[in-house]
Amino acid sequence: MAGPLNWFSQVVAVTGFNVRTLPQRGGSSAAAVFGIAGVVAVMVAVLSIGQGILRTMENSASFDNAIVLRSGSNTELMSGLSGDTAKIIAEAPGIVRSDTGPLASSELFVIINLPKRSTGTDANVPLRGVLPAAFEIRDRFQLVEGRLFERGLNEVIVGVAARREFAGLELGSSLEVGDERWPVVGIFEAGGGIAESEIWADAAVIQPAYRRGNSYQAVYAKLSSPDAFTQFKDKLTTDPRLNVKAQREMEYYSSQSELLYNLITGLGSIIAVIMGLGALFGALNTMYTAVSARNREIATLRALGFRAGPVVISVLSESFLLALIGGVIGGGLAYFAFDGFRTATINFTSFSQVAFAFDVTPGLLLLGIIIAALIGLVGGLPPAYRAATLPIATALREL
Repeated sequence: MAGPLNWFSQVVAVTGFNVRTLPQRGGSSAAAVFGIAGVVAVMVAVLSIGQGILRTMENSASFDNAIVLRSGSNTELMSGLSGDTAKIIAEAPGIVRSDTGPLASSELFVIINLPKRSTGTDANVPLRGVLPAAFEIRDRFQLVEGRLFERGLNEVIVGVAARREFAGLELGSSLEVGDERWPVVGIFEAGGGIAESEIWADAAVIQPAYRRGNSYQAVYAKLSSPDAFTQFKDKLTTDPRLNVKAQREMEYYSSQSELLYNLITGLGSIIAVIMGLGALFGALNTMYTAVSARNREIATLRALGFRAGPVVISVLSESFLLALIGGVIGGGLAYFAFDGFRTATINFTSFSQVAFAFDVTPGLLLLGIIIAALIGLVGGLPPAYRAATLPIATALREL
């Protein structure tokens, strides 16, 4: 037992000595810490964009909702359904019925141009034509200001995210749709979902404004339960009058976010790798400098009987500690600077703007700290090996 205990006591003694002398190497240590902190902060911030997109899409869907598009269409923008087709879909089994009829909303999706508040440049903003059932199907819908539009009138209601990001959408203002002015009569929330980036109006009024005739692009339906989806889907896909495909709302919005999420996370990973290499070389330089400055001290310890193993672990521990501090600082900077930060970007599947908030999750913070720790360990390994293998006589002769 004496051998292992002696070895462990050597590790504690040398590591403690290294940590106590860190203030004497404040400049190089701070450079390593803040270099790694920068890597973690940027990586977490970029990846939090992807998490924010995912959170927005998840908040857009309900487990018991379904969306029906034309067969072969992946987005509403590509889809097209006749009025007769929409009526047949609304009568399918599995849809919840209320006193006013089935909870199915045949909807139009068009794009209008509005200036961004931040830059003044034009952006594509979704304008959605809906039926009255839409307000019950989206169970997170909540009118927070004004009133709902009246059926048959050129009036719109605006999502809170759209009002925040784009100019001209304040309550009481009006926007140009087609060749006419449409007043904004209400502001709504939708649980942080993508609907908050949209403008809603009566589908029956949108149709003639955009010369759509009696046609729609999608049908949203509330099912009696998630299990009712199979019956609902089978009825639609086997009906010879229809050429449609049905998806769970969760699956649809998941596929909508996939391209944008992969693009952002891929870009974030590339940035993290490039910056991580820079931080790695910074850690190497810092630890080599630290080891070189203490060559005689380390050689003296080894001459007194300290083994090479404790020396290696002590140097790695110092590098790991500096990296861990950098990771915590970088994660904290990313969280306080970006978590909840709201902006908008292009959704490449619908070619329209989607507003979202950066989401710095605990998982991202943990990932940042792990990356920082790996940089510290890898950056400290070569200097640690050099400290443990440098001949004692050579090190003692160094000034």
